Amino acid sequence: MHLFSAMFLLVMLAGMPSEALYPSPEEGWQIYSSAQDADGKCICTVVAPAQNMCNRDPRSRQLRQLMEKVQNISQSMEVLDLRTYRDLQYVRNTESLMKVVDGKLKVASENPRSLNPKGFQELKDKVNQLLPLLPVLEQYKADAKMILRLREEVRNLSLVLMAIQEEMGAYDYEELRQRVLLLETRLHSCMQKLGCGKLTGVSNPITVRASGSRFGSWMTDTMIPSSDNRVWSMDGYFKGRRVLEYRTMGDFMKGQNFVQHLLPHPWAGTGHVVYNGSLYYNKYQSNIIIKYHFRSRSVLVQRSLSGAGYNNTFPYSWGGSSDIDLMADENGLWAVYTTIPNAGNIVISRLEPQSLEVLQTWDTGFPKRSAGESFMICGTLYVTNSHLAGAKIYFAYYTNTSSYEYTDIPFHNQYSHISMMDYNPRERVLYTWNNGHQVLYNVTLFQVIKTSGD
Repeated sequence: MHLFSAMFLLVMLAGMPSEALYPSPEEGWQIYSSAQDADGKCICTVVAPAQNMCNRDPRSRQLRQLMEKVQNISQSMEVLDLRTYRDLQYVRNTESLMKVVDGKLKVASENPRSLNPKGFQELKDKVNQLLPLLPVLEQYKADAKMILRLREEVRNLSLVLMAIQEEMGAYDYEELRQRVLLLETRLHSCMQKLGCGKLTGVSNPITVRASGSRFGSWMTDTMIPSSDNRVWSMDGYFKGRRVLEYRTMGDFMKGQNFVQHLLPHPWAGTGHVVYNGSLYYNKYQSNIIIKYHFRSRSVLVQRSLSGAGYNNTFPYSWGGSSDIDLMADENGLWAVYTTIPNAGNIVISRLEPQSLEVLQTWDTGFPKRSAGESFMICGTLYVTNSHLAGAKIYFAYYTNTSSYEYTDIPFHNQYSHISMMDYNPRERVLYTWNNGHQVLYNVTLFQVIKTSGD
């Protein structure tokens, strides 16, 4: 199993006031986040419509009623417990007084002449002090009746639960297995829908490993769907040719079980990407993009990215021959670069993965030298304003509308020098190389998903 796909947890928030964070629940399922916690569990926060299939299930209604009864009983028991504790303390405090009164009454009964007016008044005063015990005893009687009622309700709950248990026990193993498979299918379908949305937040960093030099890149296959769990690491940005391939993320973390690929042409920068089993990278001292197939260990195609600057003509703010940045998202393969006619502003081109032909191009108007790094999510380019500490995601360009906006999405640049930042749509995480550390960030995406009325 992949390190970061251990479990899916859906948090259903039906009935939450929509004004707080979300659009109206009547619009459909509303996905607020798709992220992973520190244990590697995928957490998807969902606001469900007020009316859904679960609400119409009679067993679900039964269980809700049972839960309400249990809650009521629990509250009643808490009240009883507090009240009993309070009354018991009162009885204990009056115990000495009761002993005094008892002693005086014994003396008076044995020798009535000893009870003079003064003694009689003292005894009367003591008895008056005991009068508050009467309502306490009355409350005890009422509480005893309540305990009988609660005991009857618990007995009824037990009978209902036994009936539900017998009903659930009527399902055989095969039927339950089929139900689990159906739920898994629906869950994976939901997760695919969760793949796209607007970036609203970035998690704290998760340091996977510390290895290599200050600059480099590491990645897993970005193709959807894919069962390929290999991890690739490329240390450095200048004339490198050695690519390390690890079998799994666990092997990468331990630095074991890897093979080496020696590329036929050296690379420039750190803007490499693995897509559908092939490495796409920028050839050193050129604007040529190379597609290298790992299994055949051969170059399948190479093509010049027309007009693209190279060799530190238009790099990111940290330099490092980062003129051409290749990346992939839910919509396919992209190249981020700039040209002299574009006056050094970031250009986005969508590429055909087989031929590397440019399918469409956008001019973002954002100066590339002012960007620390950039990455694509769902056809939107997100740009950071620095590669150093204090960096944030500052700019977003939407290719579907050819529009942009300035953003303010902070993230913790733990090791203060990011030389690679790429989104992986399979895992919905950001891969970064930060000053010799390989780091992951979970992302929070927001999107409203329409339902089909089921």
